[in-house]
Amino acid sequence: MLTTKTFFRKTKRGNILKIVREHYLRDDIWCGSNLCSICKHKSKDLVLDEDPESRSSLYPQGHYLVLDTNVVLDQIDVLEEDALCNVIILQTVLEEVRHRSSNVYKKLRDIIGDPKRKFYVFVNEHHKDTYIEREPRENVNDRNDRAIRVAAAWYQNHVNASKGARKEKQKVDVVLLTDDAANRDKAIGEGINAASMQDYVASLIDAGFLQDKLCKRNYVLEGESKTPLFPPHLTPAQIHDGIKSRKLLQGTFLASRENFLEGSVNVEGYEKFILLQGKLALNRAVDGDIVAIELLPEDQWSVPSDLVIQDEEEDPSDLLEDETELKAIKVPKNIQRTPTGVVVGIIRRKWRQYCGILQPSLVKGNVRHMFVPAERKIPRVRIETRQSENLSKQRIIVAIDSWPRNSRYPLGHFVRALGNIGDKETENEVLLLEHDIPHNRFSDAVLSFLPKLPWLITEADVTQRVDLRHIDVCSVDPPGCTDIDDALHCRELENGNLEVGVHIADVSHFIRPGTALDKEAASRGTTVYLVDKRIDMVPELLSSNLCSLRGNEERFAFSCVWEMDEKANIIDTKFHKSIIRSRQAMTYEEAQLKIDDETQQDSIAKSLRGLNSLAKKLKAKRFENGALVLASPEIRFEVDSETHDPIDVQAKKLRETNSMVEEFMLLANTSVAKKIVQDFPECSMLRRHPEPPQANFDPLVKAGRNRGFVINTASGKELATSLNEAHTEDNPYFNTMLRILATRCMMQAVYFTSGMLQPEEYFHYGLACPIYTHFTSPIRRYADIMVHRLLAVCIGADATYPNLLDKKKNHELCYNLNYRNRMAQYAGRASVALNTHLFFREKVQNEEGYVLFVRKNALQILIPKYGLEGTLYLSKKGEVSPVNFIYDEEDQSQKFEHIVFHSFDPVVVQLSLDRSNVQHEKLVFKLVKPVIPGFSIPTKSDPEMVPKSNIVPKRKTEEKPTGSEISGGKRGRRKKQKK
Repeated sequence: MLTTKTFFRKTKRGNILKIVREHYLRDDIWCGSNLCSICKHKSKDLVLDEDPESRSSLYPQGHYLVLDTNVVLDQIDVLEEDALCNVIILQTVLEEVRHRSSNVYKKLRDIIGDPKRKFYVFVNEHHKDTYIEREPRENVNDRNDRAIRVAAAWYQNHVNASKGARKEKQKVDVVLLTDDAANRDKAIGEGINAASMQDYVASLIDAGFLQDKLCKRNYVLEGESKTPLFPPHLTPAQIHDGIKSRKLLQGTFLASRENFLEGSVNVEGYEKFILLQGKLALNRAVDGDIVAIELLPEDQWSVPSDLVIQDEEEDPSDLLEDETELKAIKVPKNIQRTPTGVVVGIIRRKWRQYCGILQPSLVKGNVRHMFVPAERKIPRVRIETRQSENLSKQRIIVAIDSWPRNSRYPLGHFVRALGNIGDKETENEVLLLEHDIPHNRFSDAVLSFLPKLPWLITEADVTQRVDLRHIDVCSVDPPGCTDIDDALHCRELENGNLEVGVHIADVSHFIRPGTALDKEAASRGTTVYLVDKRIDMVPELLSSNLCSLRGNEERFAFSCVWEMDEKANIIDTKFHKSIIRSRQAMTYEEAQLKIDDETQQDSIAKSLRGLNSLAKKLKAKRFENGALVLASPEIRFEVDSETHDPIDVQAKKLRETNSMVEEFMLLANTSVAKKIVQDFPECSMLRRHPEPPQANFDPLVKAGRNRGFVINTASGKELATSLNEAHTEDNPYFNTMLRILATRCMMQAVYFTSGMLQPEEYFHYGLACPIYTHFTSPIRRYADIMVHRLLAVCIGADATYPNLLDKKKNHELCYNLNYRNRMAQYAGRASVALNTHLFFREKVQNEEGYVLFVRKNALQILIPKYGLEGTLYLSKKGEVSPVNFIYDEEDQSQKFEHIVFHSFDPVVVQLSLDRSNVQHEKLVFKLVKPVIPGFSIPTKSDPEMVPKSNIVPKRKTEEKPTGSEISGGKRGRRKKQKK
């Protein structure tokens, strides 16, 4: 059958255009019920039970359920449980869900695909009896609600009319579940059984746990103050008009981790983030939300607070106290104020599911509790649960549903429990979920695209590649590395020049475009490295075997080969697909020993010495161009082989070989970037590092000035020169700390598509490089796979395909890769923090450290031995400090009598783990030296300090660690710099 709809539209030129739309209807679409004797079903399509069992006191007879769109969107956590079955999902609902939430749509498809759940998709939009036209002046939402009611009524008549010869069977009801009161009333008026999800779930036998999972979007807090605590949000129309007229700004809200009453908004076109201060200014925004803000008049602008304020108390008076303290901040006249605003509306919520713990109610039998998220940037959430006794010792997941104006906290519902608090597997799961790291096992569809074993190199492969198996290639990696994606060689040519090769695992040979394996790798974006495990981007057969350039095994590679003179000048560059056989897979330490031991004169030792010599010259050239050497505190854990618990922790040691490998990875990345942009100027995947706004450098400039150094930040080269010259005799770690501070001032390096920016914007600030990309780690980065594909087309080694040259799709891919890369970094840091806490359990020890930042009520301390940071509080809310420190904002110092704390001052602190708060175990820093009576921890073993000095005697040292370049290169590769 065919329905047509004709309408006329006027074109820009004034012509009348006739448009005819055709919609095909059928009379052979089956209903999916085993009870039906009318439809001609295929056996695989008989999903709904012939005699459905009822567990509902509202509908004691057997029944089928029809869900409307909002029930699916809001109550997907309930639907994922096995309690509901014999459910009809209409095409109307499925399409609406697909357009409104890809995440819920995927979950719904998974449920539909499980035959045990008995969810049947009915194509109502193409059935002759259930398709309806949109009526005049009827909006799309009302039309779809009517379509759902029509389909529900049809099912009710159809399944009971088809009873026919089955008169002994009871009547089967069809129940429409909708939380829209108006829609529900219309359904009941039309003779359709209809109920809200909450009423239906409450009627189920033993379904208390399901009630915990109900979405509280329309939930009203009983007994709460009806007085609004927050200003109302503007309507979408008001926000649109305000942004259009430029009275309002829009951007992403970023909550402060250290002060729950403060946040900022990143607005495009503004050099500085817009500051938000106070609960009214934040106005129920949650970290990650896209918000509309109103900029305050300039005389009301403020500066970010130096206070560390955590939301740890339930008492509203504490909030008032915090607000009062925040408002009492006076901005000195000589301090430049930050643009300040208030949130006036939410453009798009970015809520997700959050991990945390339950804070049980003090009232016995109460079902209302407070959920405390693991992420400090997320506010606490009010939830209802009847399982508080069981959940109080577990990590749980909660979803936010709404945030009414009269509630201090948002409302949400329980999703599921993860495991016992403190259990390492549970804590790792929390870490991965909180950072949105895809870590499920690879699906069968993905694994089906892996090569079959045994995998062998064929004669055809040899003819299509350059055979380099005769060359003495080797790899240099961190200890325990199994995903070896690069190898090197250096040999002398007959003309006296040197041939240098960087050989990269040819992952793109195994991962073909458009396959399930390719899509999964693109989605994951990067391999994630935790302290005790690795979350692979590609299956282990590739990452640790067929692609890994293991010693003495033949492998496919993509080679970048240069001819160089002795001064490291490049004479010629070649790229080709190759076959190699690495002679040896070494660690950095093994390679360093081989270089330093002059008795070793084999080909590998000579190759490494040649590479090391050239690397030093390449590095010197980069520094002449203004490349930066930055730093970050890094930890290396020694992990028990059985329990995987940390048994020792120390700062990473770096050798010349770290720098050697890094230099050639940087050179390969730069050479490849030039080649692909030359051939594909519009769609090459590159990596840029934007120059930071000068305002970002204020903390660095001020810290240097306090020590008598002028830090010039006008250009990267001037900054590099200033950092190189900043050394003090009394503090051997000063320069490294200054570089750590400089790192905090930097922007994030990001992937981008060449056609989206002008060539002058390709610049990589940290490397002082006009063009750069990632080519050298395709096993663990999807960006490198894309670059390999582009380079293969450039040299005629592979064919192109549409998506490779699609600028828009590559731009979207870059967005995902930047997000995944950022989350992987955060997850790695969180893993270090978790294992640091595990290491310090039951330990109390004194360590030498340095003041990194001076805050209004705290000192940020760096412990070089462990490469970790922590907060030493000088005063805490609710506690009376025995010592009154005086904070000098201009001088960035804390003073007590004759003792003054500036950035980079040495201290001795006591480290211990505070486990009183099971949600946020924290490493506690207490001052040991300088000795301040009544404040410092007394100790007999330490020698006395000079009363009027806070300087710890400096340690004897031959070397001082420096930081790695912003290279995006190999994991933690840095070179130690001699004093």
